[in-house]
Amino acid sequence: MTADVWLPIPPDEIEGLPEGPAYRFWNGEEEFPADPADCVFYVVPYMKPSPLCVRPMPGMSRLQVVQTLSAGIDHVEPGLRQLPPGVRLCNARGVHEASTGELTLTLILASLRGVPDFVRAQDRGEWLAGFRPALADKNVLIVGYGSIGAAIEDRLVPFEVARVARVARSERTTARGPVHPLTELPALLRDADVVILSTPLTESTRGLAGADFLARMKDGALFVNVARGPVVDTKALLAELETGRITAALDVTDPEPLPREHPLWRAPGVLISPHVGGPTSAFLPRAKRLLADQLNRYVNREPLRNVILTTGASTD
Repeated sequence: MTADVWLPIPPDEIEGLPEGPAYRFWNGEEEFPADPADCVFYVVPYMKPSPLCVRPMPGMSRLQVVQTLSAGIDHVEPGLRQLPPGVRLCNARGVHEASTGELTLTLILASLRGVPDFVRAQDRGEWLAGFRPALADKNVLIVGYGSIGAAIEDRLVPFEVARVARVARSERTTARGPVHPLTELPALLRDADVVILSTPLTESTRGLAGADFLARMKDGALFVNVARGPVVDTKALLAELETGRITAALDVTDPEPLPREHPLWRAPGVLISPHVGGPTSAFLPRAKRLLADQLNRYVNREPLRNVILTTGASTD
């Protein structure tokens, strides 16, 4: 019986892996690389559907660690109750902040300055001049102020925004200012010119941006979702977009991928990117560093980073 580590990146491509475990490469192929019962450390394939990610988990009777390569953990949650107690679930905090922060600013600037209109005008050979909104002097609200929310604010600072308000599950104070609890969200929505969702998908955040949330947004505001599609009520968002009262920039949708005939594609004032906040050239170097560090910590019996929960304790 071996102590296997399943990796979605070939182990010979990751510098600094500790000796001891047997490394097995598996990135979602039909055939498992070894007996799941021998796996003690499972690194979940990246950007793969939830059923594929959880498929080996029922057989992982000796598992001690599940490591995602995403900030969110919703895609592995369905398999957690099938694991033995004491399994630590770790996310990829530190891997996606730079890329997601970049994309968030890209979506905001492209939407406000009308870049999609310019691209369409270029296809027609049309010179589309005129005044457009700037990000400068806008009030920005970040809903979900974890490491990604903080990285987004880092990138907002040079753009001379008027104010950044921050909302998270619990109230706290940061070096940049207060983080408001969710209970204060309705009042904060009224003043925001740009509303950014960067919250994880949980039972408490599912449908958070529903009809009431969207109705409280000020006329002309931009709604940006780089969190997860189901955090938003798509039907309610469509209703608001159809009126032209607000605009939206979405890296994630519900459903996802968005079907070809879905009305969200044709809604006025919406910019859609296909869930590309994380997968950039910055991903692999950071992911490899995280895995090498975590596995060295695991082998040396040191505390792991980014532990979100432990089965049999936080999930039951």
